[in-house]
Amino acid sequence: MAINQNDFAVPIPEGQSCPKQCQLSPEEDFDYSQRGQLLRAAVLGANDGLVSVASLMMGVGAVKQDAKAMILTGFAGLVAGACSMAIGEFVSVYSQLDIEVAQMKRENRMVENREEKEREQLPNPMQAALASALAFSLGAIVPLLAASFIGDHKVRMGVVVAAVSLALVIFGWIGSVLGGTPVVKSCVRSLLGGLMAMAITFGLTKLFGTSGL
Repeated sequence: MAINQNDFAVPIPEGQSCPKQCQLSPEEDFDYSQRGQLLRAAVLGANDGLVSVASLMMGVGAVKQDAKAMILTGFAGLVAGACSMAIGEFVSVYSQLDIEVAQMKRENRMVENREEKEREQLPNPMQAALASALAFSLGAIVPLLAASFIGDHKVRMGVVVAAVSLALVIFGWIGSVLGGTPVVKSCVRSLLGGLMAMAITFGLTKLFGTSGL
């Protein structure tokens, strides 16, 4: 009796119908966009605190060798910047929240089986403000601590640059790990941006200070 090839079938065990290529590990299947809002606020705050306060201190150090003036300027920048970042993030994220809620209502998408999931995805203004302020303060502390215990002016400036450069690389690495992005690219971008900001601030302040403007 001949066997009909069209009737021939190989049984596939249950749970093995999908090839290995389409099976994702928990790490690969994780949606990094869920961290987007807080990650953006934290990374932005930390880098902004680090770069802006360090640039302020470098600018003061370009025209004055007084350590007290340099540290007080950095501390004032820390307090002002943390408050500014918190308020800015709160207003910005709250505006985004209002827009998204209004859009959801216009499209009648807040049905019972999707309402809870969509609410979880909405931005949280208070969380963003707190994360931004704390991260800014954390970043700003780095140049302040680096300058606080150095007496010689030139050494102090060099230590600030070195400490800030290291912190920029670390913050870039943390951001890349939390966001699932390329590590080297994130670290280099963070480092170059911070060094450019400090160099521009130092150079312009030195120019204006020596020209008597």
